[in-house]
Amino acid sequence: MTAPHAGGGFNPPEPTEGGGPDYGRFLENIRTLQDHARAVDAPAEVISRAADTLQELCALLAPFDTDEWSSPSGRRLDLPMRGNLLPVPMKLRKDDDGRLSGWARFRRFHLGRNGAAHGGAIGLLFDSVLGTASWVLTGGPYQRTAYLHINYRQIVPIDTELQVRAWVSRTEGRKIFVETSLSDGDTVLADAEALFVVLKPGQP
Repeated sequence: MTAPHAGGGFNPPEPTEGGGPDYGRFLENIRTLQDHARAVDAPAEVISRAADTLQELCALLAPFDTDEWSSPSGRRLDLPMRGNLLPVPMKLRKDDDGRLSGWARFRRFHLGRNGAAHGGAIGLLFDSVLGTASWVLTGGPYQRTAYLHINYRQIVPIDTELQVRAWVSRTEGRKIFVETSLSDGDTVLADAEALFVVLKPGQP
């Protein structure tokens, strides 16, 4: 069994320059590859060649797999989303009104059907946005999602820069209630509310 991290509980990412100057380019190429994997209709021989190349790439990287505390993923503070491939691409800032605002863009990889982003990808975006709001706007310690409720109001398009807003609606002790909206211009496409709970010392 893997020993617990020395800090115990929910640990902050320790900044690193691991992966070097091309780590961001490496991740962006993987995202683009994911988009192609959803879009490509290539001849069989092209797919076979691509599969061989990917197999070689996996073999190249495999000896260097490590645990979450050592990998640069999620710890490269100089890169979007700290160099984490999982979140939907987005960027947020804190406004003068005490809310967060910014943009998000679903890629071809996030396609559900008929040009619409997959509902699960929307949930992934909202959990990331609301978690960021809960932490940044309260300046508090580490928290985890207790629940997330989403209203899907309109089709959410892929390959479009959309507007995101998030705010803390109220707090009750260790409970932080947050809300968010996703819009395309003046049209609200989806919104959500969530409860985050501040973790006790050492709580995972």
